[in-house]
Amino acid sequence: MNAVDVACLSKSYKNVAALKDVSFSVNPGELFGIIGPDGAGKSTLFRILTTLLLPDKGSATVDGYDVVKNYRDIRRTVGYMPGRFSLYQDMTVEENLTFFATIFGTTIKENYHLIEDIYKQIEPFKNRRAGNLSGGMKQKLALSCALIHKPTVLFLDEPTTGVDPVSRKEFWGMLRRLNQQGITILVSTPYMDEAVLCDRIALIMDGSFLTIETPQAIVAQYSETLWSVQADNMPKLLATLRGVEGVKSCFSFGDVYHVTVDEAKLTRQTLTRQLKGKGYAAVDIKTIGAGIEDCYMLLSQR
Repeated sequence: MNAVDVACLSKSYKNVAALKDVSFSVNPGELFGIIGPDGAGKSTLFRILTTLLLPDKGSATVDGYDVVKNYRDIRRTVGYMPGRFSLYQDMTVEENLTFFATIFGTTIKENYHLIEDIYKQIEPFKNRRAGNLSGGMKQKLALSCALIHKPTVLFLDEPTTGVDPVSRKEFWGMLRRLNQQGITILVSTPYMDEAVLCDRIALIMDGSFLTIETPQAIVAQYSETLWSVQADNMPKLLATLRGVEGVKSCFSFGDVYHVTVDEAKLTRQTLTRQLKGKGYAAVDIKTIGAGIEDCYMLLSQR
């Protein structure tokens, strides 16, 4: 039995389609990522799977329980960490954790082994109000509260958004250790660099999945010639590149542009000459390998 099964799931808000016939499955013990920008449908999907929203059509099961018919069973067996910090800000760290343990008929002591690696980092501040914690500490507290009842499936909706890079790295290390304990984890994120940390990922755009595969397989399927391009006048360069014959696409990636080209029409030497002829200096063009974000941009264009 799969940990999660989704078939032709759709959800709309008035005239806006948030999910469009989404289908996928998650294996027990898998760390599965839903990768896409804000507004792609990630939160809507998680809210349906955690029984907070009803789908318009389609079906879904979590741990074999139907999200509509068996919502009480699902709420007992899953853990859910929403995108926004939703714990009680006027209660202390320890009070929040005790409260959530009590709701599920357990105690901190009974399941402390599940949260020990996470909670021990905030335990020195157990008497501090949750609203006075830093972003990284709030994140650890929210994860501890989602785990305290020993869920079989854990849903994390954009858990690292707005968190500093060091805390993001720590958080993913914690997720991998939890995953090794047999907990199935579904995590959504807008950060493409986090995709490689998952066992499998689904790339989502405008409520539809573009592909579902391992990160390595998605990158291996990239079929375009890809260059990184830099010059002295980067703001102007973007429009120039998009007007060059042979350039198929051009997008900003940090301090460079990633450009896909038709090599039958354009070589690096030819493009260098063209750019210098237009007055650009310090032109630097390199052939590079694709990342997940490049794959996402290609699939979204198609």
